Amino acid sequence: MNYKTITVADRNLNQGAVRTITLHRPERRNAMTPEMQLELISALEETAATGARVLVLTGADNAFCSGLDISVLKSMQGKSAIEYRADAEHISRLFLALYEQQIPTIAAVHGPAIAGGAGLAIICDFTLATPEAKFGFTEVRIGFVPALVSAFLALHIDGKHCRDLLLTGRIVDAEEAFRMGLVNEIVPHEQLAMRVESLAEELLANSPESIAATKRLLATQHRPWLAVAIKAALEANAQSRETVDFREGVAAFLEKRKAVWNSGQ
Repeated sequence: MNYKTITVADRNLNQGAVRTITLHRPERRNAMTPEMQLELISALEETAATGARVLVLTGADNAFCSGLDISVLKSMQGKSAIEYRADAEHISRLFLALYEQQIPTIAAVHGPAIAGGAGLAIICDFTLATPEAKFGFTEVRIGFVPALVSAFLALHIDGKHCRDLLLTGRIVDAEEAFRMGLVNEIVPHEQLAMRVESLAEELLANSPESIAATKRLLATQHRPWLAVAIKAALEANAQSRETVDFREGVAAFLEKRKAVWNSGQ
């Protein structure tokens, strides 16, 4: 399939096939658009049919994914509640398609991974980061609710760290992300590709059936809670986009000024 916002490459290592999906909008720091979300869903859903046994997710040039593209933010101002809900459901499908992969997934993060981009990075089974990597869930800075990403973040780190990241919206470097449990390893930039390959080889040496069964088991253990969390997140997402703070936050971001929050006064 021909994609416009991502590239997909399949190659064989010594013991099996590895699929690499690269977010490829380098001129926009690989910012997400609805088109990219749908292309990622398609690429993830077709992975099983390729025979790949490891999936690698990364970004082109100097970023992993900088979050939503500014063009998407501009379009949000005139959307209906139904359209907001559809947008959120696309992101939900994307996160679940990555989370429920039957093969091991590796995120290779060598630059900013922000908001939904950070979500993609942490949902993978393994998150390898270079010292230049940055992670942040910045939605509250512009009147959003980090709804869907919060469900998956809560699966990976403890409650205090989760609240820290979601409520402050601050950006953390690779070292702090490692201490929090967002990152498995910090790897020098020039060694990242080599480390991804060595980890893939290590995973390929294991039983494909056992790995798939283990991933299904882990997903099943969390599915009841995650289903409730995602349903609540979809509602919170839709409701937040009808608020005064949402309108002010988006306007302030687009106008490159500090937001003035009047809702709490």
